[in-house]
Parts: sequence; C-alpha cells; structure tokens
Amino acid sequence: MTSLDKPTEDTEADDARAVTEAALFEAFGGVRGMVETVLPGLLFVTIFTINKDLHLSAIAALAVSLLLVVVRLVMRDTVKHAFSGVFGVAFGVVFAMMTGNAKNFYLPGMLYTLGLGLAYVITAFAGVPLMGLILGPVFKENLSWRTRNPGRKKAYSKASYAWGAILLAKCAILFPLYWWADTAQLGWVLVALKIPPFLLAVWLTWVFLAKAPAPIDVFAEMEAQEKAEEERKAAQAAERGDTEAAAGRHRREA
Repeated sequence: MTSLDKPTEDTEADDARAVTEAALFEAFGGVRGMVETVLPGLLFVTIFTINKDLHLSAIAALAVSLLLVVVRLVMRDTVKHAFSGVFGVAFGVVFAMMTGNAKNFYLPGMLYTLGLGLAYVITAFAGVPLMGLILGPVFKENLSWRTRNPGRKKAYSKASYAWGAILLAKCAILFPLYWWADTAQLGWVLVALKIPPFLLAVWLTWVFLAKAPAPIDVFAEMEAQEKAEEERKAAQAAERGDTEAAAGRHRREA
C-alpha cells in the first residue's frame, strides 16, 4: 500500500460509515422518532401518577399521538413512525378502558416487544435475519445480501441477535413488574427503558454493518442492465439500417 492509497481507503471507509448512519437514522426515525415513541407513554404515566384518572390519562396519550401525526402531515414528512405510535397507544387505550385496569395500557406494547424480540432471534436462526429484511431496501440492496454478500448477511444476523437479546431482556424486566408492581411503577420503568436499550441496539447494528462489506446496489445494477439493453438494441437497429442502406446502394448500382 502506498501513501496515496491510505487516504483513499480512509475516505471510502468514512463514506461507508456515513451511509450506514444515514440509513439507520432513516429506518429508525432518529431523534424525532424517539420522541414520538416516548411522549405518549410519558404523558400517560405522569397524569396517572398525579391524579389516578385512567380516562384522562388515556385520552391525553391518544390525543398527543394524533397531534404528532397531524404535525408530520402538515410538514409533509413521513408519518410511519407517528402512525405506529398512534396504533400502539390506541390498542393500549382500548385494553385499559375495556378492563378498567390502567396497567393494561402497557400490555399491547409489551406483547409487541416480546413478539418482535422472538422474531429477531428466530429469523436470524433461520438464516433470514429480520434486520436484513428491514434495512435491505433502505440500502438499495433488497435481498442480495442473502446469496451474494455473505459478509453482510453475517452482520445482519449479528444485529438481529443483538436486537432480540436486548428486547427479550427488556421483557424479562417488564413482565414481572406487570404482575406485582403498580401502574405508576410499571409506567416509569417502561419509560426509562424506552431509549437506552434502543440506542444500544442501534449502536450495535451500526458497529456490525460498518465492518461489513458494502451493500450491492441492485437498483443501480438494474439501471445498468436496462441501459446496456437499450444500447444493444440501438446498435442492432443501426446495424440493420446500415445493411439496408448498403442493399439499397447495391440495387441502384445494379
């Protein structure tokens, strides 16, 4: 390696890390997505801790979730993270209202976390890691990592196992609390466990992918193939035109 090669490799590595960071930021919603995830639950447990009013707490949580969606719509921003928050809060409100137990506001989200944790582990074990299915389209590689990029598949598997382990560990803390803690205690612990485990999982994903081979841009490949096909057809048309012109000259000369 020459002295000129090193800066080039460093630049390529920096570019790869930047692309990975941008993709993770897009996939998981960034700071704003985290706020939208935490705020409804935080509002619910704060109001319930103060006045023990299930209906007021539930309505406030649902209202702020809807407000977050409206803000994104007004700003013409992507609403997938805000909408997922609305559905989660809505299910929690329905469970809590139907049973009259404020603790059940958190139950759908806990069950979702448990199912998601199991899905990460099971899909990674099956050789189709969920993290690859989530991030493949973001990196424009789709499923090419499964058969054409084994180093990348390994990174996705590691990331999926990491997400699964973190989410299942979170469930191991929350479900016992669901049975013996009161609503306020469960709510505050759940709020406290929203961001740190998430950041740890995202950071580990970044570490694994930053060390993995670059993604194969299947969209660029398809565009290149289409361009090559168009050029081939143009060349054939030009060749036929030249042949017909030569034949015409031959007839005129005859």
